[in-house]
Amino acid sequence: MSGVRRIVLLTLGWEDLPKSVSVHGAPPEERLREPVPGVLLQCDGGWLLLDTGFNPALIRDPMLKRRFHGDPKFRPILPGPGEPLEEALAGAGILMEEIYAVGLSHLHNDHAGGLRHFAGRVPVHAQRAEVAYGLSDHPGPEHHAMFRIDYDDPSIDWRLADGDAEIAPGVRSILTAGHTPGHQSFIVDLDDSVGGGGLVFAFDAADLTENIEHELAIGGRVDVPPEATVEPIRRLKQLAADHGYPLIPGHDPVVWPALTRELADRFTTTG
Repeated sequence: MSGVRRIVLLTLGWEDLPKSVSVHGAPPEERLREPVPGVLLQCDGGWLLLDTGFNPALIRDPMLKRRFHGDPKFRPILPGPGEPLEEALAGAGILMEEIYAVGLSHLHNDHAGGLRHFAGRVPVHAQRAEVAYGLSDHPGPEHHAMFRIDYDDPSIDWRLADGDAEIAPGVRSILTAGHTPGHQSFIVDLDDSVGGGGLVFAFDAADLTENIEHELAIGGRVDVPPEATVEPIRRLKQLAADHGYPLIPGHDPVVWPALTRELADRFTTTG
């Protein structure tokens, strides 16, 4: 089985928010400016994209912003004047048409807001429990920052898993429910031709390094107690240790830009 041959990390915006969203029990006055992640993986069939960032229309249009981003404690920040995903891909020298599949960690607006680019075009891998919750007829999903306008499209070609699943050669999704009912993280195996090894991307199962190092419960979660979010962190730590891979937190403002530069240097050298 061949693995992934290149990884490109994208920063699709930022969120200015209370640290308590990422770390349960953090002081309410403490705030962070966290990156919004996207991950491009060069696989046999082309580029696989993990997560899609914000829907900028819901941020730029005053009426829509009032409805969807009206809470002053949470401030979305776009990286430029255009479509965040298009701008990030252009910066990486990759065409939207080169993306042959999407893997979605979960349906929160900072991860699913770019799905409209792929509706009717490519398969979208997600957990069945996540999509069932997101499309359920009650106010819970929107209350928990899942905006149905981003993902309720009959032309989306959902490929739904019930637990861990291989979604591409060298890419495995890992069910890490807690943050949301069907949140998934990803193990990425790199091909021997680029030196082997790999990474485990926690996404929102662990926002920050301290969630991982100190096994601290995350603050943002859907209908589970804080301690229920620790087990997925422990599982990811064990999987990372078993593979000998680093475990990457999903929104760490120090780790993400540093790893972005490190991987850019690595794959420029190997390329």
